[in-house]
Amino acid sequence: MATETVTSSSLLKNVTRYEDLKNAPKKSSEEMGKQDFLTLFTAQLQNQNPLDPVKNEAFVAQLAQFSQLEALTNMQGSLDKFVTSMSGERMLNSASLIGKKVAVTDTPTLLSTGGIISGSINLPEGASGVQVNVVDSQGRLVQELIAGPQLPGAMPIAWDGKDALNNPAPAGLYRLSATAVVNGKTSNIPVSTLSTVRAIATNPADGSVSVEVDGGKTVLLTDVKRVGI
Repeated sequence: MATETVTSSSLLKNVTRYEDLKNAPKKSSEEMGKQDFLTLFTAQLQNQNPLDPVKNEAFVAQLAQFSQLEALTNMQGSLDKFVTSMSGERMLNSASLIGKKVAVTDTPTLLSTGGIISGSINLPEGASGVQVNVVDSQGRLVQELIAGPQLPGAMPIAWDGKDALNNPAPAGLYRLSATAVVNGKTSNIPVSTLSTVRAIATNPADGSVSVEVDGGKTVLLTDVKRVGI
């Protein structure tokens, strides 16, 4: 019976050498994945020396590495799905804020007919005097509110919607700014006013939820510190 001679060259025909894969240009960490590891691992097994095969310990260690890589990949996929679902849930839960008032710093606030604008300023060191200016959407001064010495803490502010002549101001957007004399120096103090939430939005990139208030300003939900009626 004729015997066919099998040479090592015929066995390795069309098989990529392990050394070639090993010395190939490396991909970035973002491109390296499970399939790359499997390709490299398979090439190593195909090109091992039949007279000196890979030891059982090394083979098991490589299988363990592959299993860990696959587990991490699956875990990443599960976490991505979890973050996506949580983002949608947060957005639905935040929808209940629409129509309610939230505290927003340094933004125009809507004055309704016969309504008021309320807010607060933070004075951690107190103040010997405070002045609050109310300007309309055109930047015109409408009213000045003057207050005397204040103790450390939050100082409430309420504008009754009337101008300097005690006439009702027209409905629209108004901005409140404040200055305070603290330790003998005059400083600008951020004013936090209650604005109505008009819309809720989510960022697909990171899953963060934002609220849009009067005047079109958008703030992150995590930055909202107070919610009113």
